[in-house]
Amino acid sequence: MKDYTILLIEDEKNIADFIEKILRSNDYKVVTASTGDEGLSLIKSRCPDIILLDLGLPDMDGLDVISSVRSWSLCPIIVLSARTTDNDKVSSLDLGADDYITKPFSTNELLARIRTSLRHSNRVVTNDSVSEKPYAALGLKIDFMKRIITRDGEPIHLTPVEYKIVAYIAKNSGKVITYSSILKNVWGPNMDENDNKILRVNMANIRRKIEPNPAEPTYILTELGVGYRMLEDSSL
Repeated sequence: MKDYTILLIEDEKNIADFIEKILRSNDYKVVTASTGDEGLSLIKSRCPDIILLDLGLPDMDGLDVISSVRSWSLCPIIVLSARTTDNDKVSSLDLGADDYITKPFSTNELLARIRTSLRHSNRVVTNDSVSEKPYAALGLKIDFMKRIITRDGEPIHLTPVEYKIVAYIAKNSGKVITYSSILKNVWGPNMDENDNKILRVNMANIRRKIEPNPAEPTYILTELGVGYRMLEDSSL
């Protein structure tokens, strides 16, 4: 089993010490930084497997750290922040963060989100790329090569646009995908979040076809004000 190295960028020492203790007790190697500049330097020199990032750093905004890292690295980034507004979550995810956890959070939640990001770090995540491995979770299966969706063995018929939406978020299962990311991937780069009515209409139709109970979704979960999260692929 690979020894994963986690870079924690957090300026509050008591929080950093607490998180570091949790990670080390779960057999992760941990490198810490208390400023954005120090963190960026360690990313380049230590090449961590995952980055845990606080947004409220003393020398720069964490959003700038995300933007800088994404200009040259695909290393998974999980934001750990006390900021709870939808705008902060959307901005972090749109800039390239893989996940966003609001403080305070439980130990189990943090470890689960880390495991999910590590499992997805080497997967294909763009809808234009070929993902040969089918998606499977709780009876729902998606064969990306054949463009076939079934639930408990029964075929589900989606329109081309509906399929493109489902395939995109399924290839990124377990991660929050923002409205704007889906809009641009499915309808093109000129779409923005102000056009999300068309996405909501399509999602309502998708849920009627896919979900056992559309009013209480099992497979495609809504992150209010942010986007959607597909139930994680259970075969990973």
